[in-house]
Amino acid sequence: MSTGPENGPRIGRRALLSGAARTVGAAGLAGLAGSLGAAAAQAVPAQAASGGRRYPANWPDPEPYGLADTRQDLWPRADNSFLLNLELRPRDEQLGRVWMRDTYVNCFVVNGRPLYVATGTSRVPGLTTATPWNDGIFVWTAPSLRGPWRLADTTGIRPDAEKGKVWSPEFAGENRPARTVVAPWQEHRYDDEGGRRGNVWAPELHYFRGTWYLMACMGDSALKTGSFMLVSEGGVEGPYRLVQGNLDKPFGDLVPAKPAPAKPIARHHIDGSLYTEGGDAWLVLHNNLYAKFRDDMEDIVPATNLPSFQQTAYDPEPYLEGAYVFRHGGKYYLLHAAWDRTSANPDGSTRYAYDPPGTDRTQYQYDAVVAVADRFEGPYSKRWTAGVGAGHNNFFTDHNGRLWATFFRNPAFGYWADPARIDDSAVAGVVRLEWTGPEGNRLYVQRRRPNRKGTW
Repeated sequence: MSTGPENGPRIGRRALLSGAARTVGAAGLAGLAGSLGAAAAQAVPAQAASGGRRYPANWPDPEPYGLADTRQDLWPRADNSFLLNLELRPRDEQLGRVWMRDTYVNCFVVNGRPLYVATGTSRVPGLTTATPWNDGIFVWTAPSLRGPWRLADTTGIRPDAEKGKVWSPEFAGENRPARTVVAPWQEHRYDDEGGRRGNVWAPELHYFRGTWYLMACMGDSALKTGSFMLVSEGGVEGPYRLVQGNLDKPFGDLVPAKPAPAKPIARHHIDGSLYTEGGDAWLVLHNNLYAKFRDDMEDIVPATNLPSFQQTAYDPEPYLEGAYVFRHGGKYYLLHAAWDRTSANPDGSTRYAYDPPGTDRTQYQYDAVVAVADRFEGPYSKRWTAGVGAGHNNFFTDHNGRLWATFFRNPAFGYWADPARIDDSAVAGVVRLEWTGPEGNRLYVQRRRPNRKGTW
C-alpha cells in the first residue's frame, strides 16, 4: 500500500520544509500561489495509474511528521463546497439559517430510493453555544444532496413538540417498563452554579439491516459524559429508544474527568461513531478505541477494556476528537479532528502543527486529519491533512457514487471565531472529495486543477 507522494511527481521535501507547506496560514490565503510556485502546480495534475485510468497525485507531506498542510486547496471553497439549505425551525428564524456544529450527512437507499439525512449539534434559543444545556437531536431528510431538506416529520409521534426533534432529555416522561427513552444519567439536571445542565453532542444517523440507529454523546455538562446509541422502532423519524448497553452508563470505560468548570460526575469516551460492513457493525470511540456490536445491536463486545486501533501517532500526540471510519476502494480511512496550532519557528516564520496546547501556541484551524489501512483495526499509515477547517466531520458517498465530506467551521476558537467571521461559522456544509487512486490511496478535499498552461 502506497500512501506517500509516489503516485505523482515528487516535490523536494526539504523545499516544502523551508517553503510554504509549513508556513502558509491566514496570510497565505493571499500569497499562496507565489509561495508554492510551480511545485504545487506539478503535484495536482492527474497521473497515470493501473488500468490506464488517471488519478490526482498525492501531495508530499510537510516534515517533520505532525506539521499541518494549510494550503488553500485543502479548504472548503466556493468551487468545491456548499451549505445545505435546511428547513428552518422557529428558533432559526432570527439567524436565518440553522446553527449547527459537528455536521453529519449521509445517503442511504431506502425502499429502492436514495434518502439523504442530516443532523448535528444544536443550541437552544437564548444561548450562543450548545452548553451548558441543549434540548436534543434534530433530523432533516432530502431526496438529493441539493434538497429540498425537510425536518423529519415527528408530528405523528409528538404533536405538541417541535417538528424534527427525534430525541431529547426532555422525553424522559416517555419511559415505560422494558422501554427506556432517556436514562437517568441523560436527564437534565440543575445546580446552584449553572442552573440547567445537560447537553447532547455529535449525533450520527445510520440505516443498518433495515433499522435506523442514532449514535450520539452526552456532553460535559451532563451527569455522565459519553457515547450512547438509540434504535428506532419506526422510520427515520422514530420513535427512538435507548439500547440496553446504555441503560446505566455510556459505552466503554471511565476516563479521567476534565477539571472545572465542566465537572461531570463520570466521564466516558466521547464522539461515538458507528461503522457497518456487510451484516456486522462496530462502535468507534474517540480517539483510539473500537468494539464490535452484538448481533442484536443492544450492546458491544467487550463492554469494557476495548481494543485500540493501531495508529501512527504524532510525537507528542495531541488531543484528538471525532473518530470516524470510512471505507473506499477496499481501504479503511480513519478520520480525526485535530487543532492546527500556530507558533513561531526559530527563524521567525509561523509554524502550523498538530501540537498539544503550550506556551505561545494558538488554535488556528480545526482540521480533518486522515490515515489509511488495509484492515479496520489497522495498522494505519501516517496521517495527512485532508481538509483545513473541516474537522469533526464524516465522509460519505452520494447516490451517484461521488465522494463528499461535511464541515461546520468551528466557532469556539481560531480562524472562524474571529468577530469578522463568526457569523459564517457553525454551518451545515458539504465539500467534494477526491481520491488519489489505488496507488495513492488518499482522500483530500477536492483541490483546484491547473489549466492547460499550468496556471490556476
